[in-house]
Amino acid sequence: MVASGLMLLAACSESETGPAVGQRGPAGATPVVTAIAETRAFAEAIEAVGTALAKESIEVTSKTSNTVTAIRFEEGQQVKAGTVLVELDQAQARAALVEAEANLLESRNQLGRGRDLSVTQALSRAQLDQLETAVKTAEARVSAARARLDDLVIRAPFTGTTGFRRVSLGGLVNPGSVITTLDDTSSIKLEFTVPQSFLTHLKPGLAVTASADGLGDQKFTGVVTTIDSRVDPISRAVAVRAELPNTSGLLRPGLFMSVRLQATAEQSILIPESALVPVEGKTYVYVVEQSVAQRREVKTAGREPGWVVITSGVSSGDQIIVEGMQRVRVGSPVQAEPRA
Repeated sequence: MVASGLMLLAACSESETGPAVGQRGPAGATPVVTAIAETRAFAEAIEAVGTALAKESIEVTSKTSNTVTAIRFEEGQQVKAGTVLVELDQAQARAALVEAEANLLESRNQLGRGRDLSVTQALSRAQLDQLETAVKTAEARVSAARARLDDLVIRAPFTGTTGFRRVSLGGLVNPGSVITTLDDTSSIKLEFTVPQSFLTHLKPGLAVTASADGLGDQKFTGVVTTIDSRVDPISRAVAVRAELPNTSGLLRPGLFMSVRLQATAEQSILIPESALVPVEGKTYVYVVEQSVAQRREVKTAGREPGWVVITSGVSSGDQIIVEGMQRVRVGSPVQAEPRA
């Protein structure tokens, strides 16, 4: 009688509290938590780092050896295309131009007299040709003298911002001597690399979002403009250039920036990332088929927080085990409970 009472008491206790955690369900089935593989729009994203470059950037230099006679710009000044930055000593160049123009005038006068004489046959055709050649030579010398004079007035080739001044009034500059820098930062070129696996998504016009330390949480948006024609054989990455508007002027050449690209959304199969079971370099998931656990090898692609894209091995609507995989065996019965 005592034994029967104890058995009855134990049965009542179990019925009130339910089965213990981890205990098998009815007919020896293992309790697991499952989720449904779903098909929905997914846009693969990739993050990279890159360097900001000016839209146009040059070092302003001299073509000749000469003395600086005037400095027409301030450091950090916004200048327009054609603005005079520096003037060099022009005395000799102007004198050479005057001499060349005088020689041209004399050559033209001689040609005019020669044509008058040729009418009366007093001047041969060969002599007239020599006079015409002398005029063309004189015209070329005038053009060369004007070019040398123009080289002594250094102008901004495009609209931009000047850098530090590297010359002083009265100083001697030589060919190639840096006078200042000029940067057009109205927009910024951002150069970075992405893995070759992202090549199918890369195309001009793809949106990018960038940020940089020191500029707070501000985001800068732009588009991909150029994709390199080659893949680096060592890194297996391709160089990409994007353009970011810089109306605020916050972006500067040389900035180290974080970049995020978002591909065009496509319909993809996604499952919870917790369902993946890596084994010896391969990836598997457990699928519930008619209350029985089956293991399938899968191929993964893009990811988003908590979810992963499956390209093969799982179909939309499959019931995937996301908790309890460690307790199941292939072909064993399971008691599936949908994930909250």
